[in-house]
Amino acid sequence: MSPSPLQVLAIDIGGSKSKAAIVDSNGTWHSERERLPTPKLATPKDLLPVLRELGALLDMPFARVGVGFPGVVRDGVTLNAPNLGKGWKGYPLADRLEKLFGTPCRANNDADVQGLAVIEGQGTELVLTLGTGIGSALFRDGVLLPNTELGHLPFKKGQSFEKRLGEAALLARGKDDWCAEILEAIELLREGTAFDQLYLGGGNARILEKRDQLPPGVRCVRNRAGITGAARLWA
Repeated sequence: MSPSPLQVLAIDIGGSKSKAAIVDSNGTWHSERERLPTPKLATPKDLLPVLRELGALLDMPFARVGVGFPGVVRDGVTLNAPNLGKGWKGYPLADRLEKLFGTPCRANNDADVQGLAVIEGQGTELVLTLGTGIGSALFRDGVLLPNTELGHLPFKKGQSFEKRLGEAALLARGKDDWCAEILEAIELLREGTAFDQLYLGGGNARILEKRDQLPPGVRCVRNRAGITGAARLWA
């Protein structure tokens, strides 16, 4: 008889909002989603009370904590956080949250985590998250190449994918121009990675989906995938 799946406090830290739910390690949800604003230019001192409050709002027992973080994470330690504040270089996030919640914690890059919830495990699969910044995750036959951070590569007019396609660019240039450049970026990434399937996540992916502009081999995934993937860190 297989063991029961672990109940996980699954947290998705975003540049503007942080979200959490109780989800088991198989990806089944056991609560509604709670959301709180991520403090602007959040430092660890700013953010940890927000995560503690999310856990309190859910008010349900859990055996593990899983976290998707908007930056490079290695062995539970954050190496950067381009859309947060200072203090994240070399920050032991998993260890601090383990002490905060009194239970083991695993943390990983948010796009990598989202991929755990959506990939099928066949061929080359690329995840692109469209939110405050641009996140990416690349899988080959279900195996993750961690912390790819394609959003920081040069894209157009001497600017990175993130600079051209992040939320600030969307607000500054409008949806029509932004959507056109997203489609350009997709074809460039198709040439560069030869992906079999591209998954678009994050809060701004729905703009393309609503316009019915998705090219072949591309589909949008639910914004909840970041939370589900955080729980699947314990699968």
